[in-house]
Amino acid sequence: MPQPIASPPDEPQCEVVLGETRLTLLGTAHVSRISVEQVEQLIGSGEYDAVAVELCRSRYAALMDPKSLAQMDLFSVIRQRRVYMVVANLALAAYQQRLADQFGIEPGAEQRAAVRLARERGLPVLLIDREIGITLRRISASLSWWKRYSLFVGLLAALLTTDEVTEDEVERLKEGDVLETAFAEFAQDRQDLYAPLIDERDHYMAAKLRLEAERNGVKRVLVVVGVGHLKGIARALNAGCDDCQARLTALEQVPKPSRWPSVLPWLLLLLIIGGLAWGFVQSPALGFDLVVSWILITGGLCALGTLIAGGHPLTVLAAFLAAPLTTLHPAIGAGMVTGVVELSLRKPSVGDFSSLRGDVATIRGWWRNRVARVFVVFLLSTLGAGIGTYIGGFHIAGKLLG
Repeated sequence: MPQPIASPPDEPQCEVVLGETRLTLLGTAHVSRISVEQVEQLIGSGEYDAVAVELCRSRYAALMDPKSLAQMDLFSVIRQRRVYMVVANLALAAYQQRLADQFGIEPGAEQRAAVRLARERGLPVLLIDREIGITLRRISASLSWWKRYSLFVGLLAALLTTDEVTEDEVERLKEGDVLETAFAEFAQDRQDLYAPLIDERDHYMAAKLRLEAERNGVKRVLVVVGVGHLKGIARALNAGCDDCQARLTALEQVPKPSRWPSVLPWLLLLLIIGGLAWGFVQSPALGFDLVVSWILITGGLCALGTLIAGGHPLTVLAAFLAAPLTTLHPAIGAGMVTGVVELSLRKPSVGDFSSLRGDVATIRGWWRNRVARVFVVFLLSTLGAGIGTYIGGFHIAGKLLG
């Protein structure tokens, strides 16, 4: 039996005046029924001529139109290398589903209520949060490659567990939002996570509020945000902003990654090709042996990852054939090949897209749903090929130096 989460009777709120525009900042708990009631009461008062919500366009679409997932072009997702971003979003959706099942209220219900009531009254809805994809990319760019991958794995493990949400997580949800709670375990005392996840968004939403209020010519705006953002947004609004558009543009830029992560694969490629060539110089038999070993190690481990992911037998074969070549070309990943092959052989149905959000709430669902399984095939085949590259490289070095 789901148990509703209670919040303090009076949600924190404050008033900020910007010229002729008065903003009422309402801090809400994203899993509280009382927050929903507070939003309904304030909008129902008729005092406001616009409502701003802590949503970006993609989160707005996911919240208000769950069927938008059915419009996802999987081939483009794979080709444009957006699989990791989509998987992270699905993992967050799985976390939201766990909350809904446990407490009987969807996270973001107060945001949905704010949008619905604003529409009913013909009020403009202002989307003020930064795109979640940009936030995730800025988080990724702020971390070293090792921290980036450990964070990704840790998030998946934490978000896909079948355990109930703990009391500590609930308390964090009352003070922040789903995205912040998901990162909370990793963000403690970590400025590289805190800045893009919380501080930057506070400044972004403040600047966006100024621009949207001016663009729409509104005088009284209800701003519905997580209580964890309330002080930061109010502080940023009171501090002023000389060029809000320039600030938004700066906060939407993804920093250029360090040169080493992009150079290292090419250096590894040169070492492996050089090792294979040196093997043939020493002895054609040795060179042939090294090539066969490279094929068996990289192809075998990539195929094993695809097999564990539940890939089609022909996808497993494609993994074995593709990995020895794709591992020698940093611009083409084995997952791109296996993902496309799996998608071509097992085309997802409309039902797979419709049930995707619910299916990814369980470990088994990632394998059962054809859309999710394409992503699992991509990830595990990529992992297998990556491990095979290093094992194969060490094997070649051992043969040449032994």
